[in-house]
Amino acid sequence: MAIPLVLVVLPLGLLFLLSGLIVNSVQAVLFVSIRPLSKSLYRRINRFLAELLWLQLIWLVDWWAGVKCSIAFCLDLSEIIVSHSLFVHSFQSFNSNSAGTIDADQETYQLTGKEHALIISNHRSDIDWLIGWILAQRSGCLGSTLAIMKKSFKVPSFLRPHCYAWVKELFPMNIYDHPWCQSIKSIKEQSSSEQEVIGWSMWFAEYLFLERSWAKDENTLKWGLKRLQDFPRSFWLALFVEGTRFMPAKLLAAQEYAASQGLPAPRNVLIPRTKGFVSAVSIMRDFVPAIYDTTVIIPKDSPAPTMLRILKGQSSVVHVRIKRHAMSDMPKSNEDVSKWCTDIFVAKDALLDKHIAIGTFDEEIRPIGRPIKSLLVVLSWSCLLLFGAYRFLQWTQLLSTWKGIILFVAGLGLVTGIMHVFIMFSQSERSSSARAARNQVKKG
Repeated sequence: MAIPLVLVVLPLGLLFLLSGLIVNSVQAVLFVSIRPLSKSLYRRINRFLAELLWLQLIWLVDWWAGVKCSIAFCLDLSEIIVSHSLFVHSFQSFNSNSAGTIDADQETYQLTGKEHALIISNHRSDIDWLIGWILAQRSGCLGSTLAIMKKSFKVPSFLRPHCYAWVKELFPMNIYDHPWCQSIKSIKEQSSSEQEVIGWSMWFAEYLFLERSWAKDENTLKWGLKRLQDFPRSFWLALFVEGTRFMPAKLLAAQEYAASQGLPAPRNVLIPRTKGFVSAVSIMRDFVPAIYDTTVIIPKDSPAPTMLRILKGQSSVVHVRIKRHAMSDMPKSNEDVSKWCTDIFVAKDALLDKHIAIGTFDEEIRPIGRPIKSLLVVLSWSCLLLFGAYRFLQWTQLLSTWKGIILFVAGLGLVTGIMHVFIMFSQSERSSSARAARNQVKKG
C-alpha cells in the first residue's frame, strides 16, 4: 500500500472502525433489551443505527470518489434504469452539477422504496452490494435493506493471518514483542475488524448468512425469510442467484456445466442456482408484492470498480437496469419458478450482449444528484470522534511516555493493516471461490 494511500486509509479506517464499534455496541444493547419486548420498535431503531454506519460508505462513493448517480424511470411501469458513474476525486472541488429526472408517471416513482421487494441480480463487480446500497439510499430504504450473503462476510476466517503479517512488515523492529503490545497479537486469532463491523451491523439488521450448502442452509433460509412477514418498514431483500462473482474462470466452468446439461451456454452471466430463489418466492409471495430483476454491467471502456479504486478516487462506471415483476404474476409450481429464473438469466445474457455492442441499455437516463445526508453523517462522526480522542489523550496522557507513543503508533499501524485486509477481502480475484474456479480450469 503506497504511502499517499495510507494517509487516506488511516483516517477513514479510524472513522469507520470507531464509529462502527459504537454502533455495534448500541445495537447489541438494544438486541437484548428492546427486541424481546418489541421486535417492531427494535427494527425501527436499528434501521436508524444501521444508516449511521452504512452512510459512511455511501459518502465514500458519492462525495470522496465523486459519484454521479443517475436514475431514469421508463414509461413502462415495470422498468427502472440506473446508472452510477464513479469519477476521479478532486481535492479542489466536487462537481455537484447533477440534475434529477423522472421520465414516467408518478406511480412508478412512488413504488420505489415504498414496497417490499425481492432483488435478484447478476454479480459483476466487487462492490455490487455497495451500488445496491446507493440505490436503496436514493429510494429511502437503506436502513431496511437486507441480503442473503455467505457466512464468511460476517467472519472471514481465511483472512485472520494476513493482517498481522502485513502490519509486521510495516513495523520490522518487532515492537509487538514489547509487553505493552502483546495483546495486539490477538489479531492472528481474529478476523478483519472492519469486516466484522459491517458483518455484525448486518446481523443485527437481520441479514441472512449462509454456508452455501443447501443441506445446511435450507432451514436457516426458510426461518430467516418467514420472520420478515411482520417487518415494519418497506424492505429490499437482495439475492445473488449466481452464487458468486462473475470471472472468466467461473464463466468457463459454467459453460462446461451448461454443455453437459444441454443448457444455453452463458456468455456474460453464470448459471443461476435456483433453489434459494424458489424457496424465497414460495415463502414471500404472500407478503412481498414485487421482484426487481437487476442487471449490472461495467462498460468495456471502463475499469472495474473496486474498493481500492474508490479509496484512491479513481474513475469507474457501472450501469444497472432494473425491471419490476409483480409477484402475483409468478408461476405457481416450484419447477416453473426455477425455469422462470433460468429464463430471466438467458434474457439477461442477451441484454448484456446488446449493451456490450452499443454501450448502453438504450434507454434515456439523467442524473438525480447526491443527497447531503451522508456528508452530514460523516462530518458529525468526525467531530464527535475527534473531540472524544482529544479528551481521551488528555485524560490518559498516553503520548507523554515512550510506552504510550509505541502503543499509539502500533494502534495506527494495526488500523492501517485492517483496512488493507478489508480491501483485499473485497477483491474477487482473492476469494476462495475464485481460486477454486481457477484450479478447476487448470485441472480441465
